[in-house]
Amino acid sequence: MSATMSHLFLRRVPQLLVGLFCYGFAIAMMIQAGIGVSPWDVLGQGTALQSGLPFGVATNLIGLLVLLLWIPIRQKPGIGTVLNVALVGPSAEVGLAILPMPTELWAQILLFAGGLTLLALATGLYIGARMGPGPRDGLMTGIHRKWGWRIWKVRTIIELTVLAIGWVLGGTVGVGTVAFALLIGPMVNAALPLLHIPDPRPRGGAAGTAAPAT
Repeated sequence: MSATMSHLFLRRVPQLLVGLFCYGFAIAMMIQAGIGVSPWDVLGQGTALQSGLPFGVATNLIGLLVLLLWIPIRQKPGIGTVLNVALVGPSAEVGLAILPMPTELWAQILLFAGGLTLLALATGLYIGARMGPGPRDGLMTGIHRKWGWRIWKVRTIIELTVLAIGWVLGGTVGVGTVAFALLIGPMVNAALPLLHIPDPRPRGGAAGTAAPAT
């Protein structure tokens, strides 16, 4: 096995899979906390309410529309993009099945904060594996790459925009939703350079090998 293939299977693939599992589990933690869903889920709720579509269908359609937004910013999908769709949902179901729903406010806040932190780290893990981001994170990294805007600014603008649209459409907003929208950008910004796996090939061997600028 070549050094590049060994690097792929011994580090990048495991990091991708761990990141995707943790991403779904983190979503379950925040849902079980019961103090607010993510802005994208608020948008899904509002879209389902206005269209009459089931929440899951509305969420999938939003994901497809986000992928269309990749075209003008020339963001390319990868195996990580496909696995994101395939694995995040089941890992979230695992979390929902085993995590309790706390009733004390302090426990709800603690569970939500843990989920938010885990989601930021999971984002850094699976994007840092360099095998393709998910639809929503790809929009963030694509805008960053095309126009040079800082990651935390791009993510925060996206989350606040999505939150505003979802709220106007009738989605439910909680204190956790606002906290997510404001904090996830800086937290992902901190996680990405720490968890980015550099390309072992000589400089110039492939595009996009540097960690995203923060």
